[in-house]
Amino acid sequence: MIKIILRKGREDSLRRFHPWVFSGAIAEIQGNPAEGDVVAVHASDGSFLAYGHYQVGSIAVRVLSFDESAVRADFWETMLARALQVRVSCGLHGNVHTNCYRLVHGEGDNLPGLIIDYYDGVCVMQAHSVGMFRAKKQISEALQKVYGPQLKAVYDKSSGTAPFKAGLELIDGYMYRREDFSDDEQVVLENGHKFLVNWTEGQKTGFFLDQRDNRALVGSLSKGRNVLNLFCYTGGFSIYALAAGALHVDSVDSSKKAMMMVDKNVALNGFDESKHTSLCCDAIDYLKSAPEGKYDLMIVDPPAFAKHRGSLKNALRAYQRLNAAAIAKVAPGGFVFTYSCSQEVDKEAFALAVFSAAAQTGRSVRILDRLNQPCDHSVNIYHPEGEYLKGLLLYVE
Repeated sequence: MIKIILRKGREDSLRRFHPWVFSGAIAEIQGNPAEGDVVAVHASDGSFLAYGHYQVGSIAVRVLSFDESAVRADFWETMLARALQVRVSCGLHGNVHTNCYRLVHGEGDNLPGLIIDYYDGVCVMQAHSVGMFRAKKQISEALQKVYGPQLKAVYDKSSGTAPFKAGLELIDGYMYRREDFSDDEQVVLENGHKFLVNWTEGQKTGFFLDQRDNRALVGSLSKGRNVLNLFCYTGGFSIYALAAGALHVDSVDSSKKAMMMVDKNVALNGFDESKHTSLCCDAIDYLKSAPEGKYDLMIVDPPAFAKHRGSLKNALRAYQRLNAAAIAKVAPGGFVFTYSCSQEVDKEAFALAVFSAAAQTGRSVRILDRLNQPCDHSVNIYHPEGEYLKGLLLYVE
């Protein structure tokens, strides 16, 4: 196996179990690794530190294991079984009310560059690194062993996530499909609510599983309220609000496909359609034109405004403008649930942007809760960068 030797003193982060090796820390590469190869990382004194996937870029190695005996034939099965056990312990797997969850969350499950979402027997996989893309056949085979006969299919959806400059054949498709299963979408349950998930055409893997706990919180506060769900995608928050007894829910998204799924989900759950309106338009423009006081609960869950460090300043301005509009328009005594899924925006920066937005309106605003990602989107304690979803529950007088 190809060895990577670090510069003297640059092994400290690995000894603290941080899962990345930066290119500047490398003193020598013994061999000529191809991108995606498994390499062994050693300290300057020759001692073993970790195994990982080699890649081109500032992050040169994404660590798979700090155990010298870990990389063996049953590696993938072992790691996926460990990830599944966490979901069993969290009460997600085998739950009669919820049959969809994230099985693998990259560094959070010690598998950097890999995402796997589970939808009632269908695993949808996204590789974010060349190493994980090259290992997808072994991963699919391991999933079949871990789940056994309850696994219906494994779908690879890496065309939008794997490095496009690596010369990979990026074509989405099934890695495995049980003979009696031929669907490209199916109905799943989340806390007893029904959602139609299409993993071939939907965003990401088909559904945003990371907002499950926050959707439940919205539901707990929606009874008797007029709700506005901005950037609603397939209407997750809207379904919870309607189920809880909201007076009316307006769902807003610029995607026609997403709004069609919202309507299907409303019908699927048997709600009175007169209590829900789908609005296919720009969410920010709609908020600007909405009458003050029309809504007493708002969900502001935009796509990532900052996808890289260079766009951070503009992103924070965008969060400030958006939240200022929401805080200004919500009725007195109303709630605003506001989120950022940008990994580049930390909790403090996001809170400061929302503080500036509140100050701009001059209204009295309380933070009732700080919101995060759920247990199946776990954060490796040695990799705090994995905490990407942050939110605030605001009470506005």
